[in-house]
Amino acid sequence: TPAPTPTPTPTPGQIIGQYLTIDLDNLDNYANPALPAFYNAAVFNQDNAPANVPITDAIATLGRVLFYDKRLSVNDTISCSSCHQQANGFDDGTRFSTGFAGGQTTRHAMRIGNIRFYAPGTMFWDKRATSVEDQATQPIQNPVEMGWDANAGGINALISKMEGIEYYPLLFEFAFGNATISEGRIQTALAQFERSMISSGSRFDNAFAQLFNGNANNGNLNANFPGFTASENRGKQLFLAGRNNGGAGCAACHQPPTFALAGNSRSNGLDAGETTIFKSPSLKNIGRSRFFMHDGRFTSLAQVVAHYNNGIQNGPALDNRLRQGNNPQQLNLSAADQQALVDFMLTLTDTGLNSDPRFSDPFIQ
Repeated sequence: TPAPTPTPTPTPGQIIGQYLTIDLDNLDNYANPALPAFYNAAVFNQDNAPANVPITDAIATLGRVLFYDKRLSVNDTISCSSCHQQANGFDDGTRFSTGFAGGQTTRHAMRIGNIRFYAPGTMFWDKRATSVEDQATQPIQNPVEMGWDANAGGINALISKMEGIEYYPLLFEFAFGNATISEGRIQTALAQFERSMISSGSRFDNAFAQLFNGNANNGNLNANFPGFTASENRGKQLFLAGRNNGGAGCAACHQPPTFALAGNSRSNGLDAGETTIFKSPSLKNIGRSRFFMHDGRFTSLAQVVAHYNNGIQNGPALDNRLRQGNNPQQLNLSAADQQALVDFMLTLTDTGLNSDPRFSDPFIQ
């Protein structure tokens, strides 16, 4: 009687294929995305990625898995993507996010697109994290969000859990050369995935690409954009020009073409006497958001514009670009100009980023 044929040992790719749609032999491109010419050296001067840790497709792919994996929460119910949803521009559709046990956060989730282009690198609304890496594991260890606080054993308890999940030792070995799982590696992978979310496919980007000339003043950014309505072009003019030149001065803090925040920006006068210096995410995909500011107090872009028009409150943290002398600015824009600013910001919606399969859920449903 012939001996039974031994069952072949499954390859790492076959094991991973039981859980994920990822093909380890044909990775998505995260390391070298095709970007328009205006994403040039000046833009990358704002890059907060560590120069000595280049983005690789393998590490960013691991980050994608971590970003979408609910097993990273204490009770397998919450992932990073629960609060940063691709269809919403990696924002949350609710004012405050719901954590693993049903509790709510006290601040609105930030959009992630173009997170890479904020040169100081500090993260969260109050800048308490020193980098994207530092930020990455704080929600995991938060007692409301994902639950791995000291009472649950902290990050070491999560790592022990991950070591027992079949695909993680394989993915860490694939990404880093050995199967060791550590907080530093989790942080690196999540940060590389998030920094890969570069927004360059909005209507704004596509129109600018048609006119961009590196030798022209401001790259031709100030010219009327093709395909824009009169109100959208008027809004762009208001956004770009300083108050002394007939504009609203928005671009002094929200820098085109990434629309990430200038590194030296301070707070925007939401409350009188404000002492906390808040930051904001890039304005890319702001049209997909339903709640605005760190506490989600505004529910429309019209309310946001109205705040900058005549609602800014004085305080020690207020940015000097929002002052007129010792007082908060009063733009006194007409209703049409306020609407024009809203119309322009809606051209920053990047439907490509919001549907790109590279940034979608890789788990087999």
